[in-house]
Amino acid sequence: MRNYPAPITDRKIRFAIVGCGRIAKNHIAALREHADRAELVAVCDVDPAALKAAAEQTGAQPYGNLRELLANADFDVAVLTTPSGLHPEQAIEVAAAGRHVMTEKPMATRWHDGLRMVKACDDANVRLFVVKQNRRNATLQLLKRAVEAKRFGRIYMVNINVFWTRPQDYYDNAAWRGTWEFDGGAFMNQASHYVDLLDWLIGPIESLQSYMGTLARDIEVEDTGVIGVKWRSGALGSMNVTMLTYPRNLEGSITIIGEKGTVRVGGVAVNEIQQWQFAEPHPDDDKVQGASYETTSVYGFGHPLYYDNVIKVMRGEAEPETDGREGLKSLEVLIAAYLSARDGKRVALPLDY
Repeated sequence: MRNYPAPITDRKIRFAIVGCGRIAKNHIAALREHADRAELVAVCDVDPAALKAAAEQTGAQPYGNLRELLANADFDVAVLTTPSGLHPEQAIEVAAAGRHVMTEKPMATRWHDGLRMVKACDDANVRLFVVKQNRRNATLQLLKRAVEAKRFGRIYMVNINVFWTRPQDYYDNAAWRGTWEFDGGAFMNQASHYVDLLDWLIGPIESLQSYMGTLARDIEVEDTGVIGVKWRSGALGSMNVTMLTYPRNLEGSITIIGEKGTVRVGGVAVNEIQQWQFAEPHPDDDKVQGASYETTSVYGFGHPLYYDNVIKVMRGEAEPETDGREGLKSLEVLIAAYLSARDGKRVALPLDY
């Protein structure tokens, strides 16, 4: 439906990273794995120390602000690894300059901002990629295939737990953390990839009701919360999230209970298949043991796989796995959950018709 620029087949895809903080390291490492098809040509940050470190680490050309980057750097895709509340205006500015946009999660902290991002990229005929690297985890890929093959029969119940810890000094380390405008709370930030699983795995949500609280941290947003979910299929479920787990990250899990199957994927970050039982055998059953992996990182190892799809899209070899419209699905659930917690009532989806 869109008239995107011609595929790039005669050279490497050129990336620029905007924001050289914590998550940028994962993007730098992922791009190194694709050095045969992609290159990091520029890095950008308003913090001189962070910019200098990133430039020295990568050899990419440094730029002190986005305007300078857009005016002087020759690149195809801008990767936004800045505070979440900055993504909308930055994405719109990048799109207006005719460059493609890749944004870290969440794509925005407000519903209308997410819609503005999609429209700006549509109007400019550029791509908008929203990073959902956890979808590429081997454990979740197996689970997704089981759902698509209808191995569960009718799905009855779904439970997601994110029991992690973020001490006060994590929030104190940067003024934007724990704010409504730039960050969002435990659901919007830390558990965003798990909120994504609600629709991606189970399907459209009919309604939800949530309770949230700031129980221990000195921040604007929630550090703990629960969501009750009813899907259009009739399935019921819940999501339980806290950043107050003592003394360290404990669990990132999803359990699906169905008519003909039960699966639990747990570990600290959905990295261990702990239960896998179905009424009917399937060749994927032999892959269960090999899909689990050891990790101490809640980020997983999906960034290189995510970049593989983006590079293939830019080369005209694939369609985007998670574009702007796909990103809006989890943002819509997040905003509905916040509205429900604020107003003390059930919220039906979709938010807009």
